[in-house]
Amino acid sequence: MSRKPELRGRPELKGRAARLAQLLPTGRAQAARTPFVLLVVVLLGGGLIGLLVLNSALSEGAFQLDDLQRETKSLTDEEQGLQRDIDAYSAPDALQRRARELGMVPGGDPAFLDADGKVRGVPSAASAVRAPLVLAPEALATATAPPPTAVPSPSAAAPTPSFASTPTPGR
Repeated sequence: MSRKPELRGRPELKGRAARLAQLLPTGRAQAARTPFVLLVVVLLGGGLIGLLVLNSALSEGAFQLDDLQRETKSLTDEEQGLQRDIDAYSAPDALQRRARELGMVPGGDPAFLDADGKVRGVPSAASAVRAPLVLAPEALATATAPPPTAVPSPSAAAPTPSFASTPTPGR
């Protein structure tokens, strides 16, 4: 009789069962699963660590964004305050008051030169007569000492700036 010995506690199979039994893994196939399981565990662990690092980086970026937004708001508030100061200093009444504090007086009638050198208009010196100045109540509170009354002579070398008598174009 030609009987094959049983393989590791398996009974001897015949026919179709024997052919199907050959497809089942043997002891050597069990050993091949170990590297696959380790690979899957390492990939899952690496993925979790990668997600942790990515989440930490996103959180840090969110904190930086919050700090930058807070700083931007602070700088915007400061810019608006400075713009209000500029608007207050460049207001016509503030410019006129500051010019009077510096001793400036409104200019006389201006004269113009044509391209050929002819003088148009009759120039006149700035007058020492002060026009009445109407100021807002808050400007009166901030006004300092009255402006000096000295009038520069017409023979002075420096011309007197004209700021109040000439109309501003476009207004």
